[in-house]
Order: sequence, then C-alpha cells, then structure tokens
Amino acid sequence: MTSGNLIPTAVLKRKAVVYVRQSTQAQVQLNLETQRRQYELVDVARRWGFRKVEVIDEDLGRTASGAVE
Repeated sequence: MTSGNLIPTAVLKRKAVVYVRQSTQAQVQLNLETQRRQYELVDVARRWGFRKVEVIDEDLGRTASGAVE
C-alpha cells in the first residue's frame, strides 16, 4: 500500500463491479440523474486505481421478480 492510496494493491488487482439498477421502466426513463450517477461509479473505481471495471446493467427496468413493466 502506498501512502497516497488507502486500497491495498492486492485489492486493486481484482475486478471492480458496478451494478446499475432501476426496477421499473418508468425509473429508467425518469431517473436519469440517478442512472448517470450509477454509471459514474465506473470512473470513481478507475480513479481509485482499479484497472478492470465491469458494468452490470442487463436487468434495467425489471423488478426483482423478473417482470418487465
């Protein structure tokens, strides 16, 4: 760990995962600021030193039950 970095090097070698979640299609369409902030977490992870960042957003607009509105 370097003095300027609070995350151990061993952790930074792992993949960071950003899970973008909106439960309904209305949320996907209306909560654009929330969605933008969730995607910005990719940049945050990279600034922290993660080289590999995966975004999971395949279930946008689906409820936990799997239904699509």
